[in-house]
Amino acid sequence: MSLVRWNPAKELQDMQKRFDAFFGQEFPLSSHEQMARTEWSPAVDIAETPEGYAIHAEIPGVKKEDVRLTLKDGVLNLSGERHFEREEKNKKFHRVERSYGRFERSFTLPLAVDDNKISAAYNNGVLDVMVPKSSTTKITEKEIRIG
Repeated sequence: MSLVRWNPAKELQDMQKRFDAFFGQEFPLSSHEQMARTEWSPAVDIAETPEGYAIHAEIPGVKKEDVRLTLKDGVLNLSGERHFEREEKNKKFHRVERSYGRFERSFTLPLAVDDNKISAAYNNGVLDVMVPKSSTTKITEKEIRIG
């Protein structure tokens, strides 16, 4: 015999499904899932190497022109927008799960980085930002060109 940990949240979800089925209603997304789908931000990986920091952000479906990368007071800010295209006629959407709209992510950088050598490249929906380390400490404000 094995022990099974009781999960009251799962019990409530199961009860909600049975309740909906009893009344013949099917709601494909719970209210929690709907809320999670309306807010989005790109998934990001940050790695440190002896030379600096590598930031990889997944932003598929976003044009390079719609992405902005800025540095101010030691904070690297990534922002942009994914647009929803509705130009297709005779198409009825049954479910839209991809997130659209504005996004913004901010990362506080260590003080010892070389902000003049920060580089960024965008390829196949992934933004790669390289932040080289520096032996000196300085704070500046600038926009970084995405290549």
